[in-house]
Amino acid sequence: MRLENYEVHLPNYSIGDQIYDKIGPVCESYGKKVLVIGGRKALAAAYDKIKAYTERTQLTIIGKEIYGENCTYETVEKLRALPLYREADMVFGVGGGKALDTVKCLCITDDKPVFAFPTIASNCSACTSVSIMYNEDGTFLHPHFFVRPVMHSFIDTEIIAKAPSRYMWAGIGDTYAKYYEATISSRGERLEHFTALGVAVSRMCRDPLIDYGPKALEDHKKGLCTYEVEQVVLAIIVTTGIASIFLTKDFTPDYNSGLAHAVFYALTVYPVIEEKHLHGEVVAFGVLLALLVDQQYEEFEKIYALNRAVALPTSLQEIEITQEQWEECISRIPDMSDLTHYPYKVTKEMLEKAMELLKERTKKDE
Repeated sequence: MRLENYEVHLPNYSIGDQIYDKIGPVCESYGKKVLVIGGRKALAAAYDKIKAYTERTQLTIIGKEIYGENCTYETVEKLRALPLYREADMVFGVGGGKALDTVKCLCITDDKPVFAFPTIASNCSACTSVSIMYNEDGTFLHPHFFVRPVMHSFIDTEIIAKAPSRYMWAGIGDTYAKYYEATISSRGERLEHFTALGVAVSRMCRDPLIDYGPKALEDHKKGLCTYEVEQVVLAIIVTTGIASIFLTKDFTPDYNSGLAHAVFYALTVYPVIEEKHLHGEVVAFGVLLALLVDQQYEEFEKIYALNRAVALPTSLQEIEITQEQWEECISRIPDMSDLTHYPYKVTKEMLEKAMELLKERTKKDE
C-alpha cells in the first residue's frame, strides 16, 4: 500500500417517468448542437420523447444516427468520421449496453460531452466508465476503461417499463453477481479505499433484487412503472455502475469478476449461448455454482429461491448445455483470467462437486 494521487468520477443521473424535463438544466451549459446516436429499436422507443423535451430547451438536435451493430473500434471510427459528429457540441447516446458503450468510446475518448439515455435495464453501461469492446466477428475483445463516465444519465422508467422484460430478467442475474464476485475476490485483503468502497456498495447489488426482484419482474411484464421496478432498475443501472467504477479504479478486473463470469465465458464456445441466451441469464447460473464452490450454502439457497421465483436458470438443461459439454468446460474454467485474483485455486473437482450438489437441489423441486 502506498500514498498516491488519483481521481474518481462518479455518475450523475436522473430517474423517473418525466425526467427528460431535466435535459435543459443539465445539458445547456455544454453547448447547443446535439447529435443523437443509438440503437434502432431504442431510438424508435425514445427518440420522439427526447425530441419533444429537447424542443423546450435552448438545444437543437442536428441529427439522428443508428450506432451500428456492435461495439467495435471500427464502428467508433465510422461515427467519428461523420460531419454531424464533428459539428455537434454534445452527443445523446440512446439504447442498451452496446449502443451506449459505442457512444462512450467515441465521445469520452474525444473529450466531447456525452449523455446516456438507457432504454432497457440489463446492465450498468449508462453509469460506468468502461466500454466492452468486441471484434468485428462479434467475439469479445477487451474492456476499454475511461477516467470518467458520461456527464449525466437520464433513466426514464416509463420507457424501460415498456421494453422487453427479458432484458431486466437477465439484468437481475448479472447484477447480484457483482456482490458475490466482489466479496469473494477481495476476501482477506487489505484494500485500497476505492476498492473497499466498491465492495461495500456491491451489497446493494444484491439486497434490492432479493427484496423486490420477483414483484418488479411481474410488474414489468405488465408494462407498469412501480416502486419495485424502480428499485430494481436503480440496482441494475446505477448501483452496479458505481460499484464497478470503484472496483476497476486500477483498470483491472481483479475485483470485478470471478467464477460466475468464468463459467459464462467458458460456455460461450458453444453457439447456443450467443444465439439463444443472454449474458446475465448464464451468469446467474454461474453464481449458483460459485456459491456452492465457496460453500456459502445459506446464500446459495437465497439465490436459488430467487432464480426459481423469476425463472432464471438452475440447471444445464435450461441453458441448453449437455453434460458432455459441461465436462469439457470444467477443464478450462480453472485457468480462465476471471479467476486469476480468486482467494483460492478453483479446481475441476470443486466444479464437479458443485454441479452434483446443484443437481441434488433441483431434484427436490421436481
